Amino acid sequence: MSTATGTMTPTKPANGKRRLRWPHYALIASGVLVLLSLVRVIDDANPVTSSGTVSASLRLAVPIFLAGLGGLWSERSGVINIGLEGMMILGTWTGAWAGFQWGPWIGVLAGIIGGALGGLLHAIATVSFGVDHIVSGVAINILGIGLTQFLAGLIFDKGEAKALGGGPRQSPPVDTINTLTLPVLSGGKIGGWQSPDWLGSLEDHHWFLVSDLAGILRGLTSEMSLLTFVALLLVPLSFLILWKTSFGLRIRSCGEDPYAAESLGVQVYRMKYAAVIISGGFSGLAGAFLVVVAGNLFQDGQTNGRGFIGLAAMIFGNWRPGGLMTGSLLFGYTDAMNVRGGGESVHALLLFVTILLVGAAVYQTVRATRLRPLAVTDLGHREVRNAYISAVLALVAAAGLLTWFLMSDLVPGELVSFFPHLTTLLVLALASQRLRMPTANGLRYRRGEAR
Repeated sequence: MSTATGTMTPTKPANGKRRLRWPHYALIASGVLVLLSLVRVIDDANPVTSSGTVSASLRLAVPIFLAGLGGLWSERSGVINIGLEGMMILGTWTGAWAGFQWGPWIGVLAGIIGGALGGLLHAIATVSFGVDHIVSGVAINILGIGLTQFLAGLIFDKGEAKALGGGPRQSPPVDTINTLTLPVLSGGKIGGWQSPDWLGSLEDHHWFLVSDLAGILRGLTSEMSLLTFVALLLVPLSFLILWKTSFGLRIRSCGEDPYAAESLGVQVYRMKYAAVIISGGFSGLAGAFLVVVAGNLFQDGQTNGRGFIGLAAMIFGNWRPGGLMTGSLLFGYTDAMNVRGGGESVHALLLFVTILLVGAAVYQTVRATRLRPLAVTDLGHREVRNAYISAVLALVAAAGLLTWFLMSDLVPGELVSFFPHLTTLLVLALASQRLRMPTANGLRYRRGEAR
């Protein structure tokens, strides 16, 4: 199996495109920061890079990327999991039920178990009985809603739970998990000494780039929940397990070619079960996060479609943890802009997107120019034509957004509320050309049926 590991991570993809490395990502992140700082100064929209926006973005992104990680584990084993929403709902109820009685950390553990039970049910249906993956996922979503509503009325609306504030659609309050603030930089305490808030002081000056960087760092180092810190560690941990261990290689081989994996001695059923149960555990953790960090109780409709958004973030990330995290942060940021700054801050993002579209148009034009001498086949001519069409469409969209930016001072509230969802749709549409899901994803597997 060791040779397979080497062949699955080539330094250059077969299509000839250069693979991005960490220095490239750092350069891209720096460019985005400079651009955000520029539009903040031009439109005087300080919430664009404020510490409050960054902190809210992270808090809103965590349940999304946890659900997305659940989808990643499942689909890397070849099992489509659109039941993430239902597993999140199970995690919110079990987390609240245990949390108000025995504390938030027990609630987190119970939330993971609740989601894992949903994953087990999905694995039994799809892996053992061969039920269509989409049908099973929809059934789990319906089951999660109905079961938690029934249990909430049965348990939270009676006795001690009701006396503590529970009801047929909500649980009693759950204690929140402690937060951390980094001393010296963000004003944390060392013993009994209160350190100065250096980053907050820099942020308040609103200097170009310097204050923006200070605001971002302060948002990441001030009042961060311990569970948020644990959740962030799960992203690199998932990458290390799935791409750097034999266990992860076996799971991924089941998603690419389960019959080839079977011929090499991999217990395909066992690997699929493990991956889907882990998937449910991640989704349950996302639900528990909503109970003990984002809020302090279970409420009916609390997940608000975050499981589906996590699935979209996973697809945007091309079934890889880093891209998934990026997509989740993108949605969390646009949602935080809606909460923190409203129409005026989203108005600044119109200019930000305009500049990005102009850059995309320039890139597509240069790409088409380079491809023209090589376009000797119908496929080559089609690629050149599509590149020019993409450039024209990007310029038209940029012109429209720039006109909107210049002729208005804010974005209407209705569009502000829809902006995060619109961002998700646009990102998925623009990223669809480079997506590659696991080859055997969603296919029915039966031991010994290899042709």
